[in-house]
Amino acid sequence: MSVRTATSRTSSAPEPKAPAGRRDKPQKWGSPVTYFIALLFVGVCVAPVLYIVLGGFRTNAQITTDPAALPRPWVVGNYLGILKSTVFWGEFANSLIVAITSTVGIVALGLMVSFVIARYDFKLKGAMYSLFAAGLMFPMVIAITPLYLVIKDLGLVDNLLGVIVPQIAFGLPTTVIILVPFLRAIPNEIEEAAAIDGMSRLGFFFRMVVPLSLPGVVTVGILGFVGSWNNYLLPLYVLNSQANYTLPLGVQVFSSQYSTDTAKVLAFTSLAMLPALIFFSVFEKRIVGGLTGAVKG
Repeated sequence: MSVRTATSRTSSAPEPKAPAGRRDKPQKWGSPVTYFIALLFVGVCVAPVLYIVLGGFRTNAQITTDPAALPRPWVVGNYLGILKSTVFWGEFANSLIVAITSTVGIVALGLMVSFVIARYDFKLKGAMYSLFAAGLMFPMVIAITPLYLVIKDLGLVDNLLGVIVPQIAFGLPTTVIILVPFLRAIPNEIEEAAAIDGMSRLGFFFRMVVPLSLPGVVTVGILGFVGSWNNYLLPLYVLNSQANYTLPLGVQVFSSQYSTDTAKVLAFTSLAMLPALIFFSVFEKRIVGGLTGAVKG
């Protein structure tokens, strides 16, 4: 039996047909109370974001006179002034480097660890999985002081690597918990067929495991990127010079320098959070699909 035969049999299997009585049934709407509560939660989440974005298009006088009103007239100078700033783009580049490098490390290491836990039998396998699960209950804020001492001993203070390496370590528990069910759900017949065809375990990992677990990989990648982009506490402890600041630290410094210019501070804040917000909104369905697959697995 070959890999092609196994996959063709799986794909040629007839799909289960829905019962005839349920096929033409109209979908029932839920309770109005449920929709009202859902819209209320959506409003609570969206309203602050809209206020910050729209506030950047206003003047300080407009904000002082009527804080909840729409911009009249719309002022684009706040955004244009920040977009022309080299400081903003330097902090943007630092955030991008940290986020992409951390995401690649989280996905690569997490996928390899999850593959070993899901597909191999060895002693202390359950203890290793429980160790990663326990990592979810160990937030970075608890370990920030000893973590800083370790980073200082390694000579990574005021270095982007001092932010990237701990973020990868603290991102692995979530990655392993999500990916292990995906890798366990891969049928053993596919692995046996690959072995018969002469495929090594490393080849099986790259040619079969990675494509089949792609929804979970995309999910953990998005979560890792957004979490890294929004991380504030670790860069606050590790980074000292403004040339190495990420955007969350840049927002703090900018707010201190322009504390009397509320409109400009809102514009800088919205530009700092928009990349992660857009990234998360575009791949929202991938995240839901990935988490659903992890639960089913």
